[in-house]
Amino acid sequence: MRHIEIMDTTLRDGEQTSGVSFSVSEKLTIAQLLLQEVKVDRIEVASARVSDGELQAVKLITNWAAENGFLEKVEVLTFVDGQASIDWMLQAGAKVMNLLTKGSMNHLTHQLQKTPEQHFKEIEEVIALAIENDITVNVYLEDWSNGMRNSPDYVFQFLAFLTKQPVKRILFPDTLGVLTPSETYTYLKSIINEYPNTHFDFHAHNDYDLSTANVMEALRAGVHGLHLTVNGMGERTGNAALSSAVAVINDFMPEFKTSVVEKSLYSISKIVESFSGLRIPANKPIVGENVFTQTAGIHADGDKKNNLYVSTLSPERFGRKTKYALGKTSGKANIEKNLQELGIKLNDADLKKVTQRIIELGDRKENVTKEDLPYIISDVLDTSAVSENVKILNYVLTHSKNLQPSSTLQVQIGDEIFQENAQGDGQYDAFMNALKKIYIKKGKELPLLTDYSVRIPPGGKTDALCETIITWSINSKDVKTRGLDSDQTVSAIEATRKMLNII
Repeated sequence: MRHIEIMDTTLRDGEQTSGVSFSVSEKLTIAQLLLQEVKVDRIEVASARVSDGELQAVKLITNWAAENGFLEKVEVLTFVDGQASIDWMLQAGAKVMNLLTKGSMNHLTHQLQKTPEQHFKEIEEVIALAIENDITVNVYLEDWSNGMRNSPDYVFQFLAFLTKQPVKRILFPDTLGVLTPSETYTYLKSIINEYPNTHFDFHAHNDYDLSTANVMEALRAGVHGLHLTVNGMGERTGNAALSSAVAVINDFMPEFKTSVVEKSLYSISKIVESFSGLRIPANKPIVGENVFTQTAGIHADGDKKNNLYVSTLSPERFGRKTKYALGKTSGKANIEKNLQELGIKLNDADLKKVTQRIIELGDRKENVTKEDLPYIISDVLDTSAVSENVKILNYVLTHSKNLQPSSTLQVQIGDEIFQENAQGDGQYDAFMNALKKIYIKKGKELPLLTDYSVRIPPGGKTDALCETIITWSINSKDVKTRGLDSDQTVSAIEATRKMLNII
């Protein structure tokens, strides 16, 4: 097995995602998790000379890295600008520079308006200055992929020069994400055959959704390192995703190994999602919400009988679990799986009725969740199979200018009726504060609210129904409840009432 270096560039290239800017503390947290928990080999954390904030972030990261033995794993993108980038590196405390150079004649001629000899001379001067200042040098060949397509003689002329320089790694970015898998293999193989003792990295972009396939071909061609980002973040359509690339290597390329810890991939994904404000698509491989969710009833039935729809891509590898969704394609097996998790058992006749109702809701495009099942059962069967132990009898919500919102609440728990009032930062917060007072009287603690989302149908009508979905942490598990009303606060209260009857 050959070890492949994984360089994560979420904090540099990933931050070039439109609308994303990490704070100094967020950058440090992500850097620490990537090196200590995910265990990538290297991280690229910034571009030199961007801003004072960027400088402060890199200083914080390098100070921590130096104290914990990670300083040689922290890299910074720099430029062919004489002493300027090196001075910035020294000020930031960084020891590894990734020097950005021109990898195609097109870029060299039209952007720099220089000859190859002029460009190489300036690069040689920067490399010499870096070595004098005890800085390790890696070199990016920007637009290398188009360089191989349109000016391969220039690329090989450049490589003949670079391989004689004191450079540790040469980095090949598919800057515009234009390579096909066959081109990736052919170009890299021709270079590696020519320079078998040089360390080459491949940096894939995803403009044609080919980045993971290109990563596989780069490895087959013989590269020594890969540049990846958490959640595939990056400029335009992003970079090759860390989670996808690692899973593919582990499952389909046994001749290669990485140091990445699979179980940490989902947690770092969720943290970066939170810090970036960029939601992970539900259908994104490995880390998306729906990846390990079975919807078709026949799949749940097959899993029940002999794990017929289970592959080597198991959720447990990534600290996740299989879910069985409820909708119009749900069968009896899907519903039974969800009922088991709720501790509810129905006879065949009742199960058939509940199944039919879920199919009807799915036809109307209703989003049915496991937590809705007790209410569907009560509605369909008109029985006390799931009793409503907690009832919100009455409430008053007030909001006025320059006064703190308040709520007066009356709740029935079993045979007892409680009334409390409280203030809060908003009407729903006031409602929850009043509810907390009631549950303190009962000696109980309410679950932690971990996510709160609101949706309305397209069109923007003021009388449209509002759906509020709240995620609660109950017994270390995420539980979602849903409320529906034309008033946003009321729909949130309805979602909260469902949670109270689950706990």
